[in-house]
Amino acid sequence: MGTSEGYMRAWEGFWAENTGEPGAAFWDADAALTAAPHTELLAAHVDPTLPIVDLGCGNGTQTRYLAGRFPRAVGVDLSPSAVAHARRADHDAVAEFEQLDLTDLARVRGLGDRLGEANVYLRAVLHQSDPVDRAPVAAAVALLLGRRGRGFVIEPTAAAKEVLRQVAERPGGTPEKLRQVRKHNLRPAEVAPGELPDLLHGAGLEILDRGRTDLVMSERHPDLSPVLLPADWFVVAVTEDGRPVG
Repeated sequence: MGTSEGYMRAWEGFWAENTGEPGAAFWDADAALTAAPHTELLAAHVDPTLPIVDLGCGNGTQTRYLAGRFPRAVGVDLSPSAVAHARRADHDAVAEFEQLDLTDLARVRGLGDRLGEANVYLRAVLHQSDPVDRAPVAAAVALLLGRRGRGFVIEPTAAAKEVLRQVAERPGGTPEKLRQVRKHNLRPAEVAPGELPDLLHGAGLEILDRGRTDLVMSERHPDLSPVLLPADWFVVAVTEDGRPVG
């Protein structure tokens, strides 16, 4: 199974037009506001000697931070242009980056074979995936974790749509960063309430911890405060028998 051609074209179109500079994408907030607090939520559950894989790494901002917390950090993205941006920005070569379609589970399994058991960081990927692709993406997380790996999954809630509507309709017009998201038909906050636990359980993942927080965006309000999207987070592990929960 592979990701739809339209979905691939949308993401490649977005990243091909984006500069890849830090903060240029709507969601590309500084890692101190994103991967850093997320790593702290994961810390109580994780084996820090394992590598970590950043799924949907974009231009690699979060991957480079994760490389300082784990012995090896690999960022993967569907878009070749995103991977090119990430490699170009990694001046000190602290991380590794490669193009990967997360719904291509044979290739995901190959990455897992090369890395061994690994931790996983999945930030706001499921909500942007086509509905038919969400279960395979969750399965990709399980494949990479193995028995000892732990995953951190965070996704905006349905309430994020109202925040995005307010940003789009602010006086002066829709900000350029959000216009680019809409131009390429990217669809934020499309996961229905209650869908995430079902997706995770269906992939054979146990939820070890969960909570609610805000996803910090690089876009700012007129008062210069960052745009915050309400989000749910989960720490997951593969169930003992690897079978769906329930």
